Amino acid sequence: MVESGFATGGQSQWMEKAGKLMRSKRPWKYLFLILVLTVVFFVSNTSIKDVVSWDATKWWFAANSQRQNVVSPNSSGSSTGTPGSEPTGFVTEIVPVALRQTDASVLTQQRTPSRAEPPTPRPYKSPGLYLVEYPSEYHFIINEPKTCEQQKSYLVLVVPVAPNNRAHRDAIRSTWGGEGAALGKVVTLFFLLGLHSGEGAPQLQQQLLQESREHHDLIQSDFLDCYKNLTIKTMVMLEWLDLHCSGASYAMKIDSDMFLNVPKLIDMLVNAPKTNYMTGLVASGAMVLRDRTNKWFLPVEVYPSAYYPRYALGLGYVLSLDLPKKLVEASRHVKAVYIEDVYLGLCMSHMGIPPTDPPNGNYFHVLPTTYSRCAYSQLIATTTHPHDDRVSIWKDFKRPGQYC
Repeated sequence: MVESGFATGGQSQWMEKAGKLMRSKRPWKYLFLILVLTVVFFVSNTSIKDVVSWDATKWWFAANSQRQNVVSPNSSGSSTGTPGSEPTGFVTEIVPVALRQTDASVLTQQRTPSRAEPPTPRPYKSPGLYLVEYPSEYHFIINEPKTCEQQKSYLVLVVPVAPNNRAHRDAIRSTWGGEGAALGKVVTLFFLLGLHSGEGAPQLQQQLLQESREHHDLIQSDFLDCYKNLTIKTMVMLEWLDLHCSGASYAMKIDSDMFLNVPKLIDMLVNAPKTNYMTGLVASGAMVLRDRTNKWFLPVEVYPSAYYPRYALGLGYVLSLDLPKKLVEASRHVKAVYIEDVYLGLCMSHMGIPPTDPPNGNYFHVLPTTYSRCAYSQLIATTTHPHDDRVSIWKDFKRPGQYC
């Protein structure tokens, strides 16, 4: 390292001379001298190796490392620049001409914390065993952004389903999901998927892309598709509905193991409220389960109250399409618990909008209803038995003739 006596002992003398020159009546005569002295001062504080290699970023940081309080206040309002410490805030001084003439990537570093090395990424921190990562920024990998608008949908059916469950998707397409219209209203079907993990994931993704090309009814986002993430799946559904189907009147989230009587649903909706409307099998006064062995356990520290607010069970609920935007906004103020239907109830409670009971208590069934044409004609949705042949049941239900 080559050091200059000017740098070690002449700095104050240079500052004194500069001040005198600037106070003179004709300072422009000395402009060239000031420029030369400035260059000598900066170069003297760098090594010859630095000057020869001309790493502009290193040169600028080295020159600024001797200055104090060159950073802006931090978020708490106090200055982070202290004598002898490395700056950790944002540089507030004007960028030297030499730096502005270097590559744009170097210039970008001026807008980041003043460190020569890249900042260390923030480590992942789980939100907790009973919470999920929402709100968060999720993206759509497979999308159908124009379908609702093009079809002028009245009702949008969204079926959350596992990526590898092609059999359920095909069964729904062959039965109630393939209706297309009922009572003169357009009904549009979509399947909502996350990402598959584990063996065979790349091959499955290719199959999903092919399925999307065939049917144009898949919506896939980049969250991990698993049971605990059902709340994420539901909120992503609401985001998508707000973005791409806000012109429709209603949407229904319905599980893939359900039977749906679409004409009966439309018949109910034509007389339903147009805003702030959610209905289904509504639970009222449901007790929070504190048994740790229970599938839907929530500890007191996550949800202190002994009872949940009113909520519509996740097997199938209907909402007016002004609600998705409102629910997404409410979610920013309510901790996202992993029980998705309860979480929507918490968001509805935050907004002061309780879910509405259906006009008939027999419309939604959480327990499987034994099939008969008469029984199925009087309900809207019911869980089915795993061994039921849903395609055969649908064909019998749709055949001509009296139901009862």
